[in-house]
Amino acid sequence: MDTLTYWNGTWHEGNPAISGPRDHSFWLGSTVFDGGRAFDGCGPDLNLHAERVVRSARALGLAPNKTPGEILDLMHETIRRFGSEAELYVRPMFWATRGGQGLVSGDPDSTQFLLCVYHSPMSAGTPLTLGLCRTIRRPTPESAPTNAKASCLYPNSGRGMAEVLARGFQNGVVLDALGNVAETCSTNIFLVRNGTVATPVPNGTFLAGITRNRVIKLLRSAGVEVEERTVCPDELDDADELFTTGNAGKVQPVSRYESRDLQPGLISRRAHELYMAFARTQRVF
Repeated sequence: MDTLTYWNGTWHEGNPAISGPRDHSFWLGSTVFDGGRAFDGCGPDLNLHAERVVRSARALGLAPNKTPGEILDLMHETIRRFGSEAELYVRPMFWATRGGQGLVSGDPDSTQFLLCVYHSPMSAGTPLTLGLCRTIRRPTPESAPTNAKASCLYPNSGRGMAEVLARGFQNGVVLDALGNVAETCSTNIFLVRNGTVATPVPNGTFLAGITRNRVIKLLRSAGVEVEERTVCPDELDDADELFTTGNAGKVQPVSRYESRDLQPGLISRRAHELYMAFARTQRVF
């Protein structure tokens, strides 16, 4: 069993045909999702992912028909079906089936829900390379629904990822509309300089991720100074360490940024260790 999806009260294996050509989500993009992780029988912060997908749905004008508690219960049930050895991506989604162009997010009363859980090997702690995206910027709240984890935001990220992959990097640093560092194409970013950690302050152009926020708390509790502030692109050129946080790889050190080779440092390693220790306290079974 590679994929298990809960939809309309039924469990489906594989990739069930759920959306049709007249569904608002298929036509006009009224879909939100979230992405949690489960591994070694643990599900770190799944409650926060359940809460965020409901907030995202409301931000897009949908009417979520599942509570965070109900979603969390379904997450735990699905994870148990795979067993404790599975490394899983846990993805709840809301979308609208009815509505036309005059309804930005579709007819709220047509909101649907599913939970899709599938095998996804972990890359936590694995070094990666970053390049600077030159062809895209993060949108502003006035130009896109940046307060939601909305599927319509991701084609822009895909454009940036295509650019940096073609240049030989694994991910790309994306700037905001003012030219300051926002995040990468798919993760939040941290830099270390003289023992102090800095990460871009949330300014409405990117989601301050759940893993990001957890790592900040863990580092501060361990006595590490962490600043949330404006980060200029030039600072990445002089950083002692760079690392990213996100659900796919949790905490990953950066081994190369543009032409600079970096060694995974003490603080990025500490962030990874602290997060994994925390994650293993979040038992599902």
